[in-house]
Amino acid sequence: MPGVWVLGENKNQSLELLSAGRPMADRMGVHLTSLVLGGREEAGDHIAGGADEALVLPPLAEDQSLDALILVLVQEAREVDPDLFLIASTYRLREVAARVASLLKTGLCSETLKINFTENYRSVEMERLLYGGAAVERVVCLTRPVMATVPPGTYEQAPIDPAREGQTREMKETPRSPCKVLERRARERRTRDIREARVVVCVGRGMEKKEDITLARELADVLGGEIAGTRPVTEELHWLPEDLCIGLSGIQIRPDLYVGLGVSGQIQHVTGFRDAKIICAVNRDANAPIFGVADMGIVGDLYDVVPKLIGALKK
Repeated sequence: MPGVWVLGENKNQSLELLSAGRPMADRMGVHLTSLVLGGREEAGDHIAGGADEALVLPPLAEDQSLDALILVLVQEAREVDPDLFLIASTYRLREVAARVASLLKTGLCSETLKINFTENYRSVEMERLLYGGAAVERVVCLTRPVMATVPPGTYEQAPIDPAREGQTREMKETPRSPCKVLERRARERRTRDIREARVVVCVGRGMEKKEDITLARELADVLGGEIAGTRPVTEELHWLPEDLCIGLSGIQIRPDLYVGLGVSGQIQHVTGFRDAKIICAVNRDANAPIFGVADMGIVGDLYDVVPKLIGALKK
C-alpha cells in the first residue's frame, strides 16, 4: 500500500521520524510505516509512536553491515511503491539512503530540516540550508518515492500511546552482500550522546588553551549537562573529540539550554543549535555575532565570568 516510510538506526530516531511522518501521512491520506531494525520486540513501540504498520527488517549476520539491507529495501519499495521515504541522517544510513535512491532512480534531499505537503499541487516540499546556513533551499522531487534524510534531533520524539493498534510484518530474506565486516571496534566515548543532553556547554576559540576546558566541564557538571565544541576546537585543534562538534559539519542539537563560552557565533556553528530553547553566551567582544542569536548574553572575559557563574550556581 502506498504511504510514508520512516527508517532510523534506533527507536529514538524512529520516534523522531514518526513525529514528522504522522502529519504527512494524515494530510496525504495514506498509511505510515516504520521500518524496524531492532527486531520484532521493538515493533510495538513504533506502533505506539504513531505507525500504522511496523515492518521488521531481516536480522543481519555478524559479518554483515547495513548495506546488506539495500536490496531488501529496494525490492520492497518497488513492490509497495511508497509516496515518501524518510531516513535518519546518520553516518551509516546516509550511505544506505543514497544507494537506495540510485537504484530506485529517484531523487534524495539530504539534511532536510522541514517537510510539507502542498495540497494544491499534491507534492512534497522539503527545505534544507545552503551556503553555511545563509540561505534556505526548497526542494520538490518529481519522482517516486520522494526520499529525504533528516538529521537526528530535527523533530521531537513522537508521544507513546500504548493503546494504539497497528499491524506488524516481518521481511525474511536478506541477500548476501559482497562486503563483509572483518572486525568491530567500539569508539571510545567520553561523554554520552550530546544530542540527548538537555544542557550543553560549548567551548569556542575564545578558550586560550586545552587545559582550560576543565572550566567548561565544571560549569557543565554544575548545570547537569555535557560539553561540546566548535569546529576549530574539535576538528582543527583536537581539544575535544570530533563527535562533540556542533554545527553544519558536525551535529545538530536541540537542548533546553545552550551556553557558549568564547564562541564567536559564525553561521556554520549557529546552524547546529538554533533550535535550542534558551541560548546563552559569554564573550568579551560585544560585537560577536553570537549575541545576535542569544537570549541572554554576558560581555566579559570568560575566565572571570565562568568561575563566578559556577560559584553562584553552587550556592
